[in-house]
Amino acid sequence: MKDFKILIYIWLVAIVSACSESFLDTDVLTRKTDENFYSTPEECYEALVGCYDALQLIWADGVALPVAATVMADYAFGGTGASDGNGYSMLDEHNKNVSPGDLNMFEANWINYYKGIFRCNKLISRIDQADWSSSPELKNQVLAQARFLRAFFYFDMVRMFERVPLVTRETKENIPQANPDDTYKLIAEDLVFAAEHASSVTYQQIPATQHGYANKWAAKSLLARVYLYYTGYYNKADLAGMVSREQVLVHLENVIANSGYGLVESFYDLWPAASTYKAVKDGNKISDHTYAGETNKEVVFAIKYTYTSDYNGNTDGNHWMVMNGIRLQSIPKYGYGTGWGASTVVPEFYLNWPVNDTRRDASIMAVAQEGIAYNQIKDVKEYTGYFTKKYVPTCDENGNSIAESYGGVNFMIGQFQDYFSIRYSDVLLMAAELGSANALEYVNQVRSRAGLSPLGTVNKEAIFQERMYEFAFEGLRYWDLLRYDHSLNYAASKITYTGTVKTGNNDVAKARNGENIKTTRGLFQIPYNQITLSDNVLTQNNGW
Repeated sequence: MKDFKILIYIWLVAIVSACSESFLDTDVLTRKTDENFYSTPEECYEALVGCYDALQLIWADGVALPVAATVMADYAFGGTGASDGNGYSMLDEHNKNVSPGDLNMFEANWINYYKGIFRCNKLISRIDQADWSSSPELKNQVLAQARFLRAFFYFDMVRMFERVPLVTRETKENIPQANPDDTYKLIAEDLVFAAEHASSVTYQQIPATQHGYANKWAAKSLLARVYLYYTGYYNKADLAGMVSREQVLVHLENVIANSGYGLVESFYDLWPAASTYKAVKDGNKISDHTYAGETNKEVVFAIKYTYTSDYNGNTDGNHWMVMNGIRLQSIPKYGYGTGWGASTVVPEFYLNWPVNDTRRDASIMAVAQEGIAYNQIKDVKEYTGYFTKKYVPTCDENGNSIAESYGGVNFMIGQFQDYFSIRYSDVLLMAAELGSANALEYVNQVRSRAGLSPLGTVNKEAIFQERMYEFAFEGLRYWDLLRYDHSLNYAASKITYTGTVKTGNNDVAKARNGENIKTTRGLFQIPYNQITLSDNVLTQNNGW
């Protein structure tokens, strides 16, 4: 990959292995060329599979966005190994001086996002080469999904880096960074189209083979997320002059009323590790867990993973989840698998979390409180006694990796837990924030599931606190901090921290200056290699 210039130069055939358990006929594909492909609806659909496959690529290397956004938020530190570099601490403290040599932490992500964008652009631009006369509705559904995915990729990139080359066609030009308004306009256009033309099948009607594909409910929900971030972060009244608050709320109310999605009864059952913990806590074996599965009714959109990743070019697994696992030790008692110890949880976040809120123990591994005999503290950087629990490897009663038991090459690349990008609870809380007449009811539905008493009134602060607990360590909190107020005072106040952690089992001071987030405006470091390879057409974000 280092031979490539900026990613807009990359030329890839869009047809790749499927992103779920279904596989394409590779013998047929080897006879296809870029010139004769996209000539039938079937080929366009195969190209769409290639677009979905890119979802597995974007976080397979570099720093996965859910991990980075957790580390950069207020409730976790960088963690990792005591003798590892300080790159994660640099992200956590929003301070380049912590690890000045880390110049390309997100380069693999940058490259892979543009791979996905390239595949989407190619399908979008060539879809009319096929004869859709007998199925025009299917054409729009394929196009809607490609545009949804392009919007998904660009929304991540514009939040991370803000000024990114806006590529919508095949080109070899050295394209400069776009004004973020232009990027958000494209995102809005793509999602409005997807909301109108994607499948309207309800959750109950989704065929078993179609879970993981974006429908209109996912498009409407992502449009709301984009609206709330853009209008909050940039202090704007509408989304890129295209979509109003009222329109977004109508979309969300439509999802709530007609999509068939709903809340899973127990919050523990959303997460494999949490469900095994609950099984043991209730006096059962970890194999008696009640995990709701990856296609449960709360999952509006997910990135699908499976265990078949290898080191020969097949990227199918959840490569990033291993970062969050408790470092270098499996915990057979609860079924927690080994990992690299990133995202150590700020102690105060656990200690201040209401004890009667079931989301706390479903979200956080508490070493002392759970009676875990952990003997690897000396190997952990910024150890606090608390690790995350939602996206972590799992093991059986004997400490053997569940991923490897399914046939995964190893526990590092064989993890297969899906990433729940949009959950129905987010739809409820976004609708409440946007001023739904049912706002109090929606918030209390989420609280009730967590075992909490209902609120009598609801306001912005209450909704943001609910979001903090509901989506802890899922990669949403950081963006909520940034969009709370345009001045970033709220984010700075929450991120500021002074305390003590353990590194190499020694007490060390930990300080996080919230003012740093104002310097960087919360943006990520653009990979320096990409700046160099663009002949400095790209420029770096402030503070990096």
